[in-house]
Amino acid sequence: MSEIAAPAAAPTPASRSLPLVFTAPRRPKPPVHLLDLSVPERKEAVKALGQPAFRADQLARHYFSGLTTDPAEMTDLPEAGRAEFVSAIMPQLLTQVRSIATDSGDTRKTLWRAHDGTLIESVLMKYPERITLCVSSQAGCGMACPFCATGQGGLERNLSTGEIVEQVRLAAKASRDGVFGAPQRLSNIVFMGMGEPLANYKRVLEAVRAIVSPSPQGLGISARSVTVSTVGLLPAIDKLTEEGLAVRLAVSLHAPDDELRDELVPVNSRWKVAEVLQGARRYADRTGRRVSIEYALIKEINDQPWRADLLGKILRDHLGQLVHVNLIPLNPTPGSKWDASPRPVQEEFVKRVEAQGVACTVRDTRGQDIDAACGQLAANERDK
Repeated sequence: MSEIAAPAAAPTPASRSLPLVFTAPRRPKPPVHLLDLSVPERKEAVKALGQPAFRADQLARHYFSGLTTDPAEMTDLPEAGRAEFVSAIMPQLLTQVRSIATDSGDTRKTLWRAHDGTLIESVLMKYPERITLCVSSQAGCGMACPFCATGQGGLERNLSTGEIVEQVRLAAKASRDGVFGAPQRLSNIVFMGMGEPLANYKRVLEAVRAIVSPSPQGLGISARSVTVSTVGLLPAIDKLTEEGLAVRLAVSLHAPDDELRDELVPVNSRWKVAEVLQGARRYADRTGRRVSIEYALIKEINDQPWRADLLGKILRDHLGQLVHVNLIPLNPTPGSKWDASPRPVQEEFVKRVEAQGVACTVRDTRGQDIDAACGQLAANERDK
């Protein structure tokens, strides 16, 4: 399931097992990159360019271990025709448009332009014990959540496997080269940037495998340090459960009751809260990983004490100890009617969720002064 169709009316029982697909507008496909090919396909592509098959392994080593696509650094390749060969198999996928730093330099948000002018964002964050990259999986988003800047802009297209992994390579290279001072290693990846990751299932899974595979066929980041977020595409959650990956699943819930969640997360009209949490429990049981529940606290919308009580109860009933709630103070977008809940309300919400025996913390907010909400930087660039 690589693309998804817009939410429809409640499905019949026969249709409920079928993938829901949101279709992106047709746009020119990104150029095929080494990352878009399986290992055997890489060897065939290299041979088609007149090179021996073992060159594919050399290229992979340069990309994943050396974190480079610069032909000048690939001195184990023949000098004659090297630049042409490398650019043919590893074409440039992303060009930096802007990079903005905040939080004393510990947060860097970068706007990238793809081959067709598509704009996407990634955010690199330094914490005392880790460096985390928030990566985009789509340009725009088709989920239409009304409080989200990306959702307001709609879906432009899915990103290719190469475009997803390239965000990670560039972040890993920046970390290694001292973007935060001393050279450090990129340690954590969260698929919480632009787009709904499970609506671009095939490419996201290929990207995850490239991220977690050991060198020289991957970046060697632990699967336990990778988080894949979803608004609750149930067939895709069940499919991910069968993949055998130990990545963390994050469910963007934002409301514990169907009445409000239908408004905040329109796909809830297809799969209700209880169904999504049951799917999350199947994932937790299979992988042994706690599920993360993402909950954007929105002033006077979903922050009432009774909703905190209900959230704690339904999570305890469905997931037991296999859950952790991340409360996210909303980063409002310009002109939006939505605003963040005051700190006393946040604190009361945490207490009430924890009173139900469910772990709950408020996420550290980053980059509020640099259009940090997903989609804001891209929207501002388009407006210009």
